[in-house]
Amino acid sequence: MRGLLLGAEHLLAESRKEVPIAEGTLERSGAATVDEQDLVDGVTYDTPYAARVHEDLTARHSPGRKAKFLEDPANREAAVIGELIAAQVRRALR
Repeated sequence: MRGLLLGAEHLLAESRKEVPIAEGTLERSGAATVDEQDLVDGVTYDTPYAARVHEDLTARHSPGRKAKFLEDPANREAAVIGELIAAQVRRALR
């Protein structure tokens, strides 16, 4: 469980570096969660326009901010997230 939470929190932190900022509402809506029953973690941005902003490749954003602000870090950081989870599993098995 701890590994899943650490992985989700890492992804949230990385995605916040790229999430478009107008007023900061979208960035503040980000959350990392873990479903303990199904052992699934997740990162969500909970605004009515989050999906549209994420998918609109034609929109202009401030430097360093962009569409695919969650997908790109998830792909780029997959190995790091996997290692965060694996380290916690190894720790629990000691």
